[in-house]
Amino acid sequence: MANTTTLARHLVAWSGSTQNGGAHLRADIVRTILALADAGLAIADLVAMGPLAGEMAAVRGESNGDTQKELDIRAHDIVVDRLAGAPVAVVGSEESDAPVLLDPAGTLVVAIDPLDGSSNIETNVSVGTIFSILGVEDAADPAASLLQPGHRQLAAGFLVYGPQTALVLTLGEGTEIFFLDKRPVEPLPAVHGGAGWASPAPRTPKAEFVRMTSPVTVMAETKEFAINASNQRHWAPSIRAYVDDCLAGSDGPRAKNYNMRWIASLVADAFRILRRGGVYLYPTDERPGYRSGRLRLVYEANPIALVIEQAGGAATDGQNRILDLTPRHLHERTALVFGSQTEVRRVAEHHTAPAILADRAPLFGQRGLLRA
Repeated sequence: MANTTTLARHLVAWSGSTQNGGAHLRADIVRTILALADAGLAIADLVAMGPLAGEMAAVRGESNGDTQKELDIRAHDIVVDRLAGAPVAVVGSEESDAPVLLDPAGTLVVAIDPLDGSSNIETNVSVGTIFSILGVEDAADPAASLLQPGHRQLAAGFLVYGPQTALVLTLGEGTEIFFLDKRPVEPLPAVHGGAGWASPAPRTPKAEFVRMTSPVTVMAETKEFAINASNQRHWAPSIRAYVDDCLAGSDGPRAKNYNMRWIASLVADAFRILRRGGVYLYPTDERPGYRSGRLRLVYEANPIALVIEQAGGAATDGQNRILDLTPRHLHERTALVFGSQTEVRRVAEHHTAPAILADRAPLFGQRGLLRA
């Protein structure tokens, strides 16, 4: 533990280096990240309590085409409450149809998915919070700043509430992981008083994020892919061909065996890829509501893409770099493919090179396990 660095110390050190940004702006970013980390502590406590905190999986309604659960609403309220004390002009949240106005003088806007993976609440699978921080471009209309291309993000990251609570963060200078340390602080020794020995102070948790690893790097090569195979009948031929090639294993065109992973929690899948490589695919398909993709560009795909790119990986919508896309509205959907560079590039090649599909059909058309 001697070489660990707390999140606060890391951010203070970063804010003192102004070669890539003004001191005031960096200080505002630090305050905002610390507010998000504080919100994460509160949400982590709620998640950890499970049903003891109430009916967190109870359906409360619908927002932007998705079902809202009690924990979605609670997480949104916690985030907005914490950010109200930070220099944030506007919050764009998945749980609010319209941007939430906070401080008109704020220098930053935050796009956030307060509770990613809420379908997993009842099953004790990891869920999380995803966030993106951008600068205000027009003080007269700060909400418009939420629609900047992802490459203009000043910082981004996500929290994972699982067996470990982790904060993944990029400030545009690599990607780092901080783990929540809630071990009790040693109490002070008993002090002799006029009436005898006083009881020692109770042990209280530290509750701070500490960095336990060096900046993470996504391996360029992998033998793992993540996709919801139950939707294969709706996929485009390019996605079917890519998955078939992986499933053909050492006998197929990839000449190596793959494992398939799918947690149905974006933050959990992203964390796994950061730790051991892999590729994640959530493509467009032919179902109503999925033809433009399912994930949200502004507060899901953009922050994940920046985190992955800063770790040496890649992120596209299947063909185009996610961070080059310009959002048209806050809740815009997109396809998302991210992870190890070799695999992300190969997915794009399957979309753009007809010869790949032609070559696969004669030899492997009957061998792919998911061939419809």
